Amino acid sequence: MFRLPIELFLALRYLRPKRTFVSVITLICVIGVMLGVAVLIIVISVMTGFDQQLRDKIIGFNAHLKVYHHEELLRDYSEVVKKILTHTEVVAASPFVLGQVIVKSQPAEGRPKVMAPVVRGCSSDPKEESKVSSIPSSIVSGEFDLSGDGVLVGRAFARKMGLQTGDIIAIYSVATMERIEQSRQEGVESAVLPDDYEVRGIFDVGYYEYNELFLVTSMENAQRLYGLDDSVHGIIVNVRNPERAAVMRRELGEMLGPDFVISTWMEDNGDILDALLVEKQVMFYLLFFIMIVAAFGITSALITFVVQKTREIGVLKALGAANGQVLWLFLSQGLFVGVTGVTAGYALGLLGVAYRNEFLHFMRRITGFQLFPESIYNFRDLPAKIVPGDLAIICGASLVICVIAGLIPAWNASRLKPVEALRHE
Repeated sequence: MFRLPIELFLALRYLRPKRTFVSVITLICVIGVMLGVAVLIIVISVMTGFDQQLRDKIIGFNAHLKVYHHEELLRDYSEVVKKILTHTEVVAASPFVLGQVIVKSQPAEGRPKVMAPVVRGCSSDPKEESKVSSIPSSIVSGEFDLSGDGVLVGRAFARKMGLQTGDIIAIYSVATMERIEQSRQEGVESAVLPDDYEVRGIFDVGYYEYNELFLVTSMENAQRLYGLDDSVHGIIVNVRNPERAAVMRRELGEMLGPDFVISTWMEDNGDILDALLVEKQVMFYLLFFIMIVAAFGITSALITFVVQKTREIGVLKALGAANGQVLWLFLSQGLFVGVTGVTAGYALGLLGVAYRNEFLHFMRRITGFQLFPESIYNFRDLPAKIVPGDLAIICGASLVICVIAGLIPAWNASRLKPVEALRHE
């Protein structure tokens, strides 16, 4: 028959609920450890999800690399694209035009609305464009049709401008402004009309900023809006492994020569990615103080327990119990509280991550307050990603803290002499 070691048997016996003050303190310690672990798991998983989903949205919309010519405009871009595609790690490459314009709605009733989005010229073929961006697969209304005077707008942009598929918008481009300025210099009073475009589709790439600030049209339309003739602003490149974008930049730079400048998606969005990383690390350290508070609770509970069991300690020592056995007796109590709290916190944390959005929706219905506004955080739902390494660090470190918290009371109990322990009785 399997028998527990005497010190572990006594530790479990002492921890049996007896509706005493010590039992209440022990329960509070378990709850404290549980909440600390659960909060850490939920927060770190959400922060990791933010980082991962932001990277996915950035990569899906902006591609991995951008190639520019040092003279600002890139001519003979077809030859450059062919040269880039010869690299074995390059998946796709496509020219682009990117610049700001002024858009004015033309409603049947009411005052028109004006915004200044960024127009992006891309391929009119959805199969070709899907190789370098997620726009063709993100159409939520209408279709990917950039033929003629067709444009695509983001969901947030359409909502602010009151647009639907089939509506006509007026675009004031750089070329329009140049014609107006030229007319003023020549002293000729002539009306310069903007270009009219039809909204053929509304896209939602899952990132609020892109849905609000970008307008997509064909490469030919974008070149005409900016007066580029047959030139483009640059070339976007997708590679097999986005994390190797810096290595690919160096290799493509050597291939293309010093006349070209190459930027990576990490450089273009470095500020927000670095801010998320720093915020995740700071949140981890700050929230870990919850575990330290719970550890103080374990220490106080064991000190109280040692004081109450002074007579029993003396009897054990008088019967021949070694210092290590008494040490392990009380240390195992802290270990038991830690294991119980960490296990419960692990389960509660995973449950919280699984039902995080349901909880947010419930709180919004109860309070009427939007806890996770899309316009601020750029995502419709609260993202999360569980990383086994993070879970191991959180649970392992929490367990170590709980054991250390019980070490001092256990050490003091093991050093009690039998005569001194029994003298107080």
